[in-house]
Amino acid sequence: MISFLSGKILEKASNTVIVDVNGVGYEVIVPLSTYYDLGEKGENVELRIYTYVREDTLQLFGFKTRREKALYLKLISVQGIGAKSGIAMLSGMNADEITLAIRTDDLARLTSIPGVGKKTAERLVIELRDKLDDIGIKELPKSAEPVDASGNEAFDDALSALVNLGYQQKAAKKALRKAVEEGTDMNVQKLLRRGLQLLAK
Repeated sequence: MISFLSGKILEKASNTVIVDVNGVGYEVIVPLSTYYDLGEKGENVELRIYTYVREDTLQLFGFKTRREKALYLKLISVQGIGAKSGIAMLSGMNADEITLAIRTDDLARLTSIPGVGKKTAERLVIELRDKLDDIGIKELPKSAEPVDASGNEAFDDALSALVNLGYQQKAAKKALRKAVEEGTDMNVQKLLRRGLQLLAK
């Protein structure tokens, strides 16, 4: 069972990274919260891994911090939260926001995440409200500066990432346009971050 990977970034996209470990490339699915903290191609990376194994599937899910992985494991222990929907939750909100929403019974906040309905949100609150003490709420490390991107390519990449997370294209495009109007820099990560904030409101 793989629980940790250390190597160099071979390729990366908004929800996956290929880590070269001594000549072997491991494809790892990551939430956007981890993607923000990844370096660039050729740089070293360390990821905490959850190995998802089923009869016909073997997937690796990666996290930058132990805390993020710990929250993810608690999320997928709840009925209705699968391996991929757990990643979607951590992409739609950071660990602090999810933890706070569960502790404060904020069902509206939880159901704003794609794929999380009212019943699932209620189960999250009932089953995890008293089990998140070891997660804690604290300020997460600030992300590294994103790669420069400009023009429509950055906008289109951010839009594609939001659609892949389950947001409707029309709503995602509206949020990104508003982000641009607000003066958000035209690069993928900043547009994504602001777009997710606007969509969660």
